[in-house]
Amino acid sequence: MTQTIAAGPLTAADRCDRCGAQAYVRATMTSGYDLLLCAHHFRENEDRLREVAVSIYDESERLAEVPPTAALEER
Repeated sequence: MTQTIAAGPLTAADRCDRCGAQAYVRATMTSGYDLLLCAHHFRENEDRLREVAVSIYDESERLAEVPPTAALEER
């Protein structure tokens, strides 16, 4: 877990605390610490996290986006 400094958008440098993959979800605990999770590990633990987390910031919808360079290559 990482301590909350400023809750901004997640970046490629934010890594899942469970497996090290890119984090797409930040769950803030009552202790003030953040738990960063990849989409897989968030879904695996979502029910319990929703019970104990103060807030959940979920950017997993970004996984469905097509990067601009990939869209150009398809043409």
